[in-house]
Amino acid sequence: MSGKESLKKLAVEAARKALEMADFDPNDLDLILMCTSTPEDIFGSAPQIQRELGCRNSPLAYDITAACSGFVLGLISAASHIRGGGFRNVLVIGADGLSRFVDWTDRGTCILFGDAAGAVLVQACDAEEDGLLSFDLHSDGEGGRHLGAPINDNETDELLGSNGSALDFPPKKSSYSCIQMNGKEVFRFAVRCVPQSIESALEKAGLVSGNVDWLLLHQANQRIIDAVATRLDFPQEKVISNLANYGNTSAASIPLALDEAVRSGKVKPGHTIAAAGFGAGLTWGSAIIRWG
Repeated sequence: MSGKESLKKLAVEAARKALEMADFDPNDLDLILMCTSTPEDIFGSAPQIQRELGCRNSPLAYDITAACSGFVLGLISAASHIRGGGFRNVLVIGADGLSRFVDWTDRGTCILFGDAAGAVLVQACDAEEDGLLSFDLHSDGEGGRHLGAPINDNETDELLGSNGSALDFPPKKSSYSCIQMNGKEVFRFAVRCVPQSIESALEKAGLVSGNVDWLLLHQANQRIIDAVATRLDFPQEKVISNLANYGNTSAASIPLALDEAVRSGKVKPGHTIAAAGFGAGLTWGSAIIRWG
């Protein structure tokens, strides 16, 4: 972000472009999922995006907080709402503004992260046309210490009593720390868990890596992307990467890269994509998708 744009503005712009590409009226949306870990309102941003899009029928809108895995979880949530809840048209937005939460004196983190938004429209269809072929999702709270941005501990100790109640009145405003990351541990986690997740999803879909046209990973680190591709025997020409242009944009990275690949003609209707998100939580997951 330039400093003059809000995350909501980026998300709305991405949403409008996705709807225009699909030639779809926002008034026909049943659900809006805003996948973000950096909302500009502590209670979430999705309803404000619904308002900005001008949806007259008041579709449900809510946030999903899962950091760099957020967009994959949003896709799975959209499919679950459609398959089990009778929803027809779901807008999934991935958007994050991580530049607000980095320590600009720490080159181990500040040079890695960017701000962006991307979106896709997920629609109901007949079973034989279902584009979500399989998925695999996981969390490990034990590993959360390696990547996070918690409320400052010293402030928490001063603000709250042993039962969690505020000690002072009026309560002091708490703040979050900058992003803290153990890069070596996050790398080890990603190159171990992501290939396993993709292999599991492929097995559920009855496919092998040779059946997949494109590998689309969360754009966290080129070494991670290369290592995962190597472990899965994906040739570089089948790997989608735009990391060099935008950095790690968290929940926005997969839809941003997908949008560019589709608009450039690289990804075509009928192509099979193995997508995977991974990051803070720790959370990770993959989805095998047939585009179009």
